[in-house]
Amino acid sequence: MKLLFVCTHNRCRSILAEAITNHFGKGRLIAKSAGSRPAGEVHPLSIQYLAEANISIEGLSSQSWDEHKSWQAEAVITVCDSAAGEACPVWFGESLKVHWGLVDPSRLQGSEDVIADAFRKTISILQSRIKTLLTHDLDSMGQQELAATFKALGER
Repeated sequence: MKLLFVCTHNRCRSILAEAITNHFGKGRLIAKSAGSRPAGEVHPLSIQYLAEANISIEGLSSQSWDEHKSWQAEAVITVCDSAAGEACPVWFGESLKVHWGLVDPSRLQGSEDVIADAFRKTISILQSRIKTLLTHDLDSMGQQELAATFKALGER
């Protein structure tokens, strides 16, 4: 199953989601990430805390959702509140669209420990959601069942 994680700037949460999904999905789930207004660079702390969690950072880049027009994701998952309110491109077509709202750890103010905890928490939430998703027989689910499963995961 192909998943496209979307966040406005595609520099933190969507990048984390892409890397975590590809790490745990092991080909069963394949993820990319994109933004409507990409920052053009991955947040350095995203790279740091993914590496700390032993999750590959290879190939991660901040890119526009227009770069994935031909990819045909089965599910498009917004992970930030601003992207959830944006009009999705027509080419998302029949893709399942779901929102998994996450606090942006890269925007937090505070000590190094506070920011580190926020990144680790975001990574942990995404790991839990992806691992739970992988317990389901996704190939046998209909659209309504898939939508309900993705929605329930976003509420965890």
